[in-house]
Amino acid sequence: MKPYRFLHIISVLYITFQLVSDATAGKLIDVFGFPVSITVLYFPLTFVIADVLTEVYGYAQARRVIWQVLLASVLAALVYQVVVLLPPADGFDANDSYLKIFGSAPRMVLGGWIAVWAGGNLNNFILAKMKLWTNGKYLWTRTIGSAIVGELANTALFYTIALSGILPADVLTQSILTGWMIKVGVEIILTPLTYWVVGTLKRLEQEDYYDRDTDFNPLIV
Repeated sequence: MKPYRFLHIISVLYITFQLVSDATAGKLIDVFGFPVSITVLYFPLTFVIADVLTEVYGYAQARRVIWQVLLASVLAALVYQVVVLLPPADGFDANDSYLKIFGSAPRMVLGGWIAVWAGGNLNNFILAKMKLWTNGKYLWTRTIGSAIVGELANTALFYTIALSGILPADVLTQSILTGWMIKVGVEIILTPLTYWVVGTLKRLEQEDYYDRDTDFNPLIV
């Protein structure tokens, strides 16, 4: 594999924002009268980073980072369960707070894993394919186009798995649509930043990968 100067740093940023999103996804905020996860404010950064990974380094590198995220998330969830299960010391009165934050329902954790894996791979696949179709032109069309599909899959899967039966069906649907539109909107707003980061990395890494011979099987680890 070609040695890259910044690939590891970008991978760490991607994993960090994913883990932060896992730990905070349970907090709902009110947006236009609908409850949405607070992660709509910063989770779109993971898709921006995924766009950078795929655009500069290629689909295979981005897929590898998604698997790293999944492994890190599983390990974090196991540690959280240890935190929840071990009894507190005498005099420690904040244990209930830890139980509420880290004792997430298993289906919420599972929903996050499925949503990240499916949404991330869809986003990267579409961006890589559109780069071939456009011959590397019109970056904004593939960053936004891939986000529309990837963010929809991510949001719909997470909310459906984690919150169905908790929120009424009509509220759940509206929450999915609201969360999806906010995420895509954030990505659109960040398009100039994406252009600058992509352009800078391509110059510094001397790389502009085209997935002409890539195996797009998302199950390859």
